[in-house]
Amino acid sequence: MQQQNVSIATLVDMYKRGELRLPEIQRHYVWQATRVRDLLDSLYRGYPSGSILMWETDEPVPTRDSAIAQNTSAFVGRKLLLDGQQRLTSLTAVINGEPVHVRGRKRPIEILFNLEHPDGPPSDVTEVEGDETSPIRSDDEDESEGESEEEEAGNEGFQQRLGRRTFVVGSKALLAQSNWIRVSEVFANANDGQLLQKAGVQSFDDPRFHRYSDRLKKLRAIRDYSYVVHVLERAMSYEEVTEIFVRVNSLGAKLRSSDLALAQMTSRWPNLLKQLEEFQDECEQSWFTIDLGQLVRAIVVFATQQCLFRSVASTPVERLKQGWEEAKEGLRFAINFLRSNAGIEDESLLSSPMFIHALAAVSRVKDNKLTADEQRALLHWLLVANSRGRYSRGSTETLLNEDLAIIFRGGDLAALIEPVRRQFGRLHVEPGDLAGRGANSPLFSLAYLALKDAGARDWYSGLGLSLTHQGKLHFIQWHHIIPKSLLKNRYETGEINEIANMAFITGQTNRRISNKDATGYLAEIVVKQGEQALMSQCVPLDASLWDTDRYRDFLKARREALAERMNRFVSEKAGLPVAGAAVS
Repeated sequence: MQQQNVSIATLVDMYKRGELRLPEIQRHYVWQATRVRDLLDSLYRGYPSGSILMWETDEPVPTRDSAIAQNTSAFVGRKLLLDGQQRLTSLTAVINGEPVHVRGRKRPIEILFNLEHPDGPPSDVTEVEGDETSPIRSDDEDESEGESEEEEAGNEGFQQRLGRRTFVVGSKALLAQSNWIRVSEVFANANDGQLLQKAGVQSFDDPRFHRYSDRLKKLRAIRDYSYVVHVLERAMSYEEVTEIFVRVNSLGAKLRSSDLALAQMTSRWPNLLKQLEEFQDECEQSWFTIDLGQLVRAIVVFATQQCLFRSVASTPVERLKQGWEEAKEGLRFAINFLRSNAGIEDESLLSSPMFIHALAAVSRVKDNKLTADEQRALLHWLLVANSRGRYSRGSTETLLNEDLAIIFRGGDLAALIEPVRRQFGRLHVEPGDLAGRGANSPLFSLAYLALKDAGARDWYSGLGLSLTHQGKLHFIQWHHIIPKSLLKNRYETGEINEIANMAFITGQTNRRISNKDATGYLAEIVVKQGEQALMSQCVPLDASLWDTDRYRDFLKARREALAERMNRFVSEKAGLPVAGAAVS
């Protein structure tokens, strides 16, 4: 194996020219902008940042498109990038000022450089990850696609912390300050004059002139940073190279097990990735986004009747291919059952994507012939297990395998509910279950489904609840009935953000209500829309409970109403006696 030192400038040029291609075994570009920020910070300080692994070959190996548009030429050598894709894609995007293509959309990576950054080691600022698990927007969410932790740049304390950083993810508020400058702009402009003038430096006598100039020079020197590049021998086979890829990424734990399993499959099954992506597009037509990793797991489930990826290497490729054909039909049934029978419009209402595999297995085992009792049993299990978070805690794969064993070995769908009963002790929802539970709770989706089923509508437009409404104004959001701003400093955060303080309305209505006092706007809704508008959302009609002084009484009353509505929904949807919803 050859080893050489190659500068970032050369690697970026090779990547852009198309001399470096991505083999099919590589995953998509997945880095968030904060990862790119941290990479630049390490390079700026000259810290180690790993090595690059590539394979030069004449084999007709299937490739995939990069997230950066690449040039093509028949005269360019053929090198496949095995390790370093995320770094090189990020650096190419930032240095050349190009957007990355992610999930069919172009997304710029805008990183800002602080000309006034302090000297010494990087500032230790704790990251706060944004919540991406809620299926419905909150009333605090911005409509933009920003993934920056700098959204709070207007906050004075946060501003001070950012001022100690060298690099940050871009925001308009920071860019308006003279000491912050786009990294891409520095690489695109070799003349410091304009950049310094923009930063407020008017003459050579300005004490900032030399400091800023030196820092710009040091930033551009990132292009001269050298990576150790390992080049695998041409004589190696694709399967051997795939094994190296799997081992390298397993040791670093940089890829998910599904990514490694996909790599093992594609080394023996050319163009599998294209088939998976085509099926993803098909599912998108039904508003379901299924991760590639879940499609790989579906192949494993139908090829081996269990869900662990470790069986991939020992499973004959023909069996994997047969499993894929069965998986596609099973997943189509699963999506249709979720949408048509359960009212689950897209995958965001599932507490775990693992449910699609159990439903798909039922389709194949039963050959799409379910009795009325089996349909009711399956729907009852789905609604209860989803709301309880069956696959959201503990060993997810072990729990799924337990359910798959019931389906594949006996096919007794009524037996699926017993593991759920053992896991949680009871099946019905009690008011106390909602205490302190917010948008991340599996019960959140059940609340939405139950209220939608009860005829809940937007409080101004009258639109029914749906996650498939057209136009941003009509996207469904969850709204704090008693405004957060009126509850802060009086009640605990967990209480303020409870499901019991959430109603589901459109984004436009949410903004119109804003933080109006509930005693005023709820009374207005009753006058214009009638009491049913509140009753369908389980909001108590007793106006005295809308006062912030009685917030805990409001929560207690709405928890009781929500629990009753959620239990009734599950029972009626599954064709059970309503009283049965409260039976352990």
